[in-house]
Formats: sequence, C-alpha cells, structure tokens
Amino acid sequence: MKFKNYVFTFLFSSLLVLSGCVKNNPDPSWILVNQWSLQSNINLSGAEGELTQNFSDAWVYVNDECMGVFELPVKIPVLKSGSVNIKVYPAVKVNGISATKTIYPFCSVFSMNATLVQNEILTVSPTTHYVDNAHFIIEDFEGANVKLENDPNTSSANFTLDNVDLQSFNGNAYARVGLNSTDSNWVAYTTFNSFLPKGKEVYLEIDYYNTISVTTGLIAIAPSGIVRNVNIQLNKQDPSKVKWKKMYINLRELIGASDVNAYFDHSFEAWLTTGAPATEIRMDNIKVVYFQ
Repeated sequence: MKFKNYVFTFLFSSLLVLSGCVKNNPDPSWILVNQWSLQSNINLSGAEGELTQNFSDAWVYVNDECMGVFELPVKIPVLKSGSVNIKVYPAVKVNGISATKTIYPFCSVFSMNATLVQNEILTVSPTTHYVDNAHFIIEDFEGANVKLENDPNTSSANFTLDNVDLQSFNGNAYARVGLNSTDSNWVAYTTFNSFLPKGKEVYLEIDYYNTISVTTGLIAIAPSGIVRNVNIQLNKQDPSKVKWKKMYINLRELIGASDVNAYFDHSFEAWLTTGAPATEIRMDNIKVVYFQ
C-alpha cells in the first residue's frame, strides 16, 4: 500500500512539473528568411561593378537580440510576439571556409519593423547593397585595357577572352585558360598597382569556374623588394558538376604585414600534374573591395 501511494505521489508530482514546463514555454512565432538579393546603390553610380554575390548565410537579430547565424533559406522560431524590429546581416564564408560565417562589412544591413504572431510565419526577403563608403578596383574583362597579364617567363598556357556559354553576370566576355599536357601551367598577375590601406577591411572577390585548383596570391611591391604571398586556393570541381562559384578572400592580415610603402597586385597559378586530363579555368569579375 505504501508503495502504491509512493508511485501515485511520484506520478502526480511529475504531471505538475510537466504542466509547469508547458506554461513556461509558449508557442513561438516564426520568421522565414529567404535568400539574399544584392541590389545596386544609386550613390555609387555603378562603381561596384557586376552584382554577383554568394551571401549564403545571415546573422539575424530581433529587437537587437541575436537569434543566430543561419544558412538561407531558414525558418526560425522566436519566443516573441507583437511589434518587433528585425535586422538581417549578409554573411560570407571567408576564404571559402564554412566555419567563418562573417558579416560582410561592405554591404548594408536589412532592417524592417513587423508584427510577430504566435504560431504564424512572417516571411522576410532580405535585400542589401554595397555601402556608400566602399571603394572598388575591378577587372571584368569588358574594356580594351585588361589588367591581367600572363607571366611570359613561367606560364606555358595563356588566358584568352571567351564568350562561350555566357551567363548574365559575364557581360560580353570572361577570361578562360585551358591546360593540357603541352600547356601544363598557368601563372598570371593583375596590373592594378594599387595602394591598399593597412588596418582596414580589404577583400578580393572572384567569380570562377574550374576543373583544376587555382592558387591565389597577394604580391607586395615596395622599394625594399617584392614579396609574393601565397594565399587561398580555389579548389577544383568535378568536371561533371562544375559551375560558376564566388569566393570572398580577406586580405587585411597580409596587407598589414607588408611594407608600409608597398603597393599590391594579385596572382593566380595552376599546375597540371603529369598524366592528368585536360582542364579548364574561367574567371570573371575580379574585384578588390576596401575602406579607405
């Protein structure tokens, strides 16, 4: 009898606890965040170049409280209701690394006021644009004076301008390199000759399509000499699944470690191993973005 009373008391207490849990955890409101749209900034008068983007993620805030970092699209439960302010920040995988989902400093936050209702879904379609104080150096292979040169001393393959299978963001042409057993390596440099600020955010954006890995580099040119910094690799893609991708490469650290009087260019290298099948590289919209 005592055992039965104990069991009854335990079950009754458990029900009270569960009942309390239900009362303390109200039904959430939901926010559905769609994928990003990158729009032009009229104040930049087209200086930002082609509006390609790979903002695959977002930092989401509700009433300035961080809800988390999410790959888009995403449906987020929020334990709030009523009038709220929602902020969505565009995020990039810096240097192509999934663990570095960083707010992209050159693009605007999306902000809206809305009303959240429990058990209902609010749909948010975020837009962003490059901010007014962003600066750009761009090679999009559209003009007569292309600022990318093959290395005559090292490169056996040369890039050419091509217009086969153009995408909307390619304009009239892109740079194409074909590597084979005869032309087995490619080395090229930009001729921007640009001074870039130390201690400021500086990124290199690249649109690329490749069936062989491409190594990028930052070249620091100063009175004291030339330093060739090997940087991020654009990993090769399966030829049966190859597509255009976009990379955001952070240059701040390399620039900060360079000579104060240095100006900078960017290198691209690819080497075909002996016996490997022919491969292809396409590149477009090489864009340096920075703050002064």
